[in-house]
Amino acid sequence: MPKFIPYNYDQTSMVVINFKDQLQPGTFEYAVHYLINEKLDLSIFYPKYSNHDSGRPAYDPAILLKIILFAYSKGITSSREIQWCCETNIIFKALSCDTVPHFTTIAAFVSGHTSEIEHLFEQILLICHEQGLLGNELFAIDGCKMSSNAAKEWSGTFKELEEKRSKIKRLINHHVTEHKAIDKYDSLNEERTKRAEKAIETLSKAHEKINEFLKTSDPRMGQGKRKQEVKSNITDNQSAKMTTSK
Repeated sequence: MPKFIPYNYDQTSMVVINFKDQLQPGTFEYAVHYLINEKLDLSIFYPKYSNHDSGRPAYDPAILLKIILFAYSKGITSSREIQWCCETNIIFKALSCDTVPHFTTIAAFVSGHTSEIEHLFEQILLICHEQGLLGNELFAIDGCKMSSNAAKEWSGTFKELEEKRSKIKRLINHHVTEHKAIDKYDSLNEERTKRAEKAIETLSKAHEKINEFLKTSDPRMGQGKRKQEVKSNITDNQSAKMTTSK
């Protein structure tokens, strides 16, 4: 048995990072960060805040929107788990600028600003899809998977664009609705365990299917079908001429 350098994924490490460097151009998280910071009007959230002259500073809606939408892209619809991700995941830390909103803050933001959130997320996802940043690995739910062939779809008509918008609106509504439902009874460990078990089950089934396919489709190493498959390009007449010339 070869000897390898030991490693352990279940460990904690102290590292020095720059949060901005974690948001690489061309990624979904970079697009979310840029669009929310530079392009979207977040003043629609301001009327519900009443701490202008006194009271504790509130979390900027920009921070909350970023971590919630990125969480949705990873299939996370639990305020407790979003808080945990902000404590432990480097991309969440970058998007939140190393702040950790309490899960009750996240839950209250979603339940108190549902229509505003859905409206802004719709804009972001339409833009991200146009840029080819969405595929089946992001925001995939039954009956509502995003095609990764953005170039073909976005060269079409406004009718096609409206159809895409309708699909995105249903998808966002699904995640927001599920988020609010989970927050009513959520347990962090229970939710993470369920997601892990589901992922393991899906991966195991995929592995079994592919493994069975490879066993039946690929020739074994060193036992190929070359003798049966290779045919001579020399015709009978050419063979006879070669024999005569000898």
